[in-house]
Amino acid sequence: MNVFRSVGAKLALAMALVVAVALGVVYAIVVPRLERNLVAAKVEALRAAGEPIARTFNLSRLSPQDVRVNVEDYVDEIAFSANARVIVYDSTELGTVRVIADSRRRSTDVQSDPIALRAAAIVTPSTGTVTREDERFAEAAFPLYTQNGTVILFSSSLDDTLANVRLVKRRVLVAAVPALLVAVLLGYGLASAFARRIRALERAADRIAGGRFDEPVPVRGRDELAELARTFERMRRRLAQLERARREFIANASHELRTPIFSLGGFLELLSSEDLDEDTRREFLGTMQEQVERLQKLATDLLDLSRLDAGQLLVELEPVGLRGVAEAVADEFAAIAQVTGHELTVSGDGDALGDEQRVLQIGRILVENAIRHTPPGTAIRIDVADTGGAASLTVEDEGPGIPVEHHEQVFDRFYRVDGNRASGSGLGLAIARELAELMDGSLELDGAAGSTRFRLRLPAAAPARTPIAA
Repeated sequence: MNVFRSVGAKLALAMALVVAVALGVVYAIVVPRLERNLVAAKVEALRAAGEPIARTFNLSRLSPQDVRVNVEDYVDEIAFSANARVIVYDSTELGTVRVIADSRRRSTDVQSDPIALRAAAIVTPSTGTVTREDERFAEAAFPLYTQNGTVILFSSSLDDTLANVRLVKRRVLVAAVPALLVAVLLGYGLASAFARRIRALERAADRIAGGRFDEPVPVRGRDELAELARTFERMRRRLAQLERARREFIANASHELRTPIFSLGGFLELLSSEDLDEDTRREFLGTMQEQVERLQKLATDLLDLSRLDAGQLLVELEPVGLRGVAEAVADEFAAIAQVTGHELTVSGDGDALGDEQRVLQIGRILVENAIRHTPPGTAIRIDVADTGGAASLTVEDEGPGIPVEHHEQVFDRFYRVDGNRASGSGLGLAIARELAELMDGSLELDGAAGSTRFRLRLPAAAPARTPIAA
């Protein structure tokens, strides 16, 4: 596998991209904003320092004998106290300013200063930044209202402030290299750890796809991958159970088919003999009929399951008298119950909404199971009840009962509690539950040792008849 197409490489690149974007945001947005804030703070500090000086600045108090020298000395004192370069302008001519005094003793670079010109033009204090000889300066200019045409300018270099900003930029660029390296290594390491878990799940999926359900799926952690692993493990257990059920069903179906077919072949061979008397022939024909019915029942169960799976089994919902269904089932199994010594009784009354033939089919399955799996001489009761919102048909026996741990599995296809004791294909209860759900009802098992109770619940009877498809 190409390492650059792996999850580790992709996650490492993603984390590196996130770090790069974050550093880019810092470099492109945060640093310029920091620069603007520092420059604005410098300008504001210069304005705050110069404003009180401008209010008290007065050239008239200087000696007229040597105004030039006195003004320069005065400006030097102000520059020292304000910690800035101070220039005094005369703006008596419209649109121009002329330097009267400069604390730096050089006037050529500030002769036409835009901040001073603006303050003189609008006769209002003005602040801002200018660039002179490739160097930026913060400036604040104040027109002297008591001395018409005079403007005092405070100018301070921004070199220290901008040096701090350049230092921050360099630190960001220098920090970008190890940050990106750490992001790549961390992303690749974390992704590799996840990739190992994903590969373990991949191997488990391959085993499951290959039909090997013996090895459990490893589950580590409590994150989404762990939940996925638990889901795989539940799927493995379910598939293993279905595989066992499939194998058992094949074995059971083979036995169920082989026994009657072998029996029929033997009886046919015996019937071809001319030495059989009429009574023996009639007995053989009766036994053959039983074997044919056994094959028909198995074929019918398989056909019903295939129709349920294909959605081709239709039910017609209509009011059904459950008392009549219970009595019909009891009459149908009366002879068998008498032969096996079971006491079969019916009680209660109620009407439900369902398909009468399918309700009869469920009743037959439940009563047949009760007769088959209970000792001779035990009682079997069919009870019908109507609670107003729903109706129920309950088949209860006094047999050995079904262990609690098997209560849900008994409704699975091909499942039998005890293969040595049970007979049949193990399809009856699975068909009964699916038919109940198809009629918007349910089939429940309740009971413990010494008693088993299957209860079919259906909606209460209603006048409407609505055919629906499985």
